[in-house]
Amino acid sequence: MRIIDLSDTLRPETSPFEVNRHEISYVSHEEGLRMAEQVLKVPKSLEQDLFPEGHAWAVENITLSTHSGTHVDAPYHYGPVSGTAPARTIDQLPLEWFFSDGVVLNMTHKRRGEPIGERDVEKELGRIGYTLKPLDIVLVRTDTSEHFGEPGYDLMHPGLTRGAVQFLVEQGVRVVGIDAWGLDRPFDVMVEEVKAGRKGAFWEAHFFGKEHEYCQIEKLSNLKAIPRPFGFKVACFPVKIARASAGWTRAVAIINDAASEERPGR
Repeated sequence: MRIIDLSDTLRPETSPFEVNRHEISYVSHEEGLRMAEQVLKVPKSLEQDLFPEGHAWAVENITLSTHSGTHVDAPYHYGPVSGTAPARTIDQLPLEWFFSDGVVLNMTHKRRGEPIGERDVEKELGRIGYTLKPLDIVLVRTDTSEHFGEPGYDLMHPGLTRGAVQFLVEQGVRVVGIDAWGLDRPFDVMVEEVKAGRKGAFWEAHFFGKEHEYCQIEKLSNLKAIPRPFGFKVACFPVKIARASAGWTRAVAIINDAASEERPGR
């Protein structure tokens, strides 16, 4: 079994392209010693016995959005209602959604701002010879993640259309991921289309979640390292945060090489 990391690394340098910026402050082992003195309230004479090397604990203090780094969007992110029911938050979703068979759709031929439509999805599924089933986790590969941390990363990607998301959800898919800043096309592209008179162009993939429940994984990475388009598992459990619109995840692909020759035909 191999485990492939599909998550970006959250670091101070990635903050500038976030709408809600994050801050990370690092407390060293030496600084942790001062903290330990305050927390434990021990006399100075015991310091050498407790911390003979003059080191206590290292700590990081982080202020960030639930949408920073690799994360899972809950239906509540898209609006207060999904279908006819209150939209569920990240802590309310079934864990079964986040550990299932994975499918990679290669869309690396799509350029910045280009739409990935229903026909594109169907064509790629035909090319790889796969039929979707309920609870498959679909990963859209664009390779935009190779520019993670670069200025303008948030505006470099293609994105899914409403029709593409609707098609996937109608097949029973509940989690769709992309190796880019967002599942929709870049904000600047969508806004220009709205200005030009195309109603419904803005955030069309996200807003489909107002009608039918589904989750997105944004800011995935390393999808090119997955050796085959299907026949592997994805684990992407979100952090459990009360009433939250998203939760961070350490998304991974789990490859069982011993079973690679036993993949069922689709």
